[in-house]
Amino acid sequence: MRLTAIGCSGSFPGPDSPGSSYLVEHEGFRLLLDLGSGALGPLQRHADLLEIDAVVLSHLHADHCLDMCSYVVFRRYHPAGVPPRLPVYGPRGTHGRLAAAYEPTSTESLNDVFSFNALVPGQRELGPFQVQVDRVDHPVETFAVRLSAGNRTLTYSGDTGPSDALVKLAAGSDVLLCEASFENGDGPAHLHLSGQEAGEHARRAGVGRLLVTHIPPWSDRVRIMAAADAAFNGPIEEVAASVSYDI
Repeated sequence: MRLTAIGCSGSFPGPDSPGSSYLVEHEGFRLLLDLGSGALGPLQRHADLLEIDAVVLSHLHADHCLDMCSYVVFRRYHPAGVPPRLPVYGPRGTHGRLAAAYEPTSTESLNDVFSFNALVPGQRELGPFQVQVDRVDHPVETFAVRLSAGNRTLTYSGDTGPSDALVKLAAGSDVLLCEASFENGDGPAHLHLSGQEAGEHARRAGVGRLLVTHIPPWSDRVRIMAAADAAFNGPIEEVAASVSYDI
């Protein structure tokens, strides 16, 4: 299983990264986790946009989903014709949210390019992946995602405040791809994790490696990473855009 960070900037695109988007590949299957602001451009450096097999959207904030609107243009107006509908899994209301963002004055459906499926807590098969999701703590309906394939497991936190559900979902994962937006629990409740909390969640879940992501451009990434490292007793790394990680 290979993870490529297409975008990893928290809350809004930064000078070195677009919003959240992660490409996970196994046995030729390409699964996209989120497609946030600005991510469609750099995604093309790592994959043919016609060869993405499915998209999972953790939630419907712009920094995690808004480039799906540009993806509509690519698929609907491709010179070779409209490709088969792409499976898109997301929270309830995903179709309406993207349709309104794509064309606010139109009732035009996006069903010609995407096949929408509502996420619910539980497990399903998606290509070679066993996919398990659960709700986490964010102001809108948000899901953390656990992917298992080839005896390896990756868990993606999505956006969340402190969450026992995330710890349970990530238990025993080889890698936890976890957001951290603050240093030491100094942010608003029910919104994001601090570096310290990301490390604590990884330690409680007993994961093999912690990849810290979603650090906003205005945050002190050195202090956030130091706080995460102090709370976690295993390998830890700050995610960088366009970097790939073998799981």
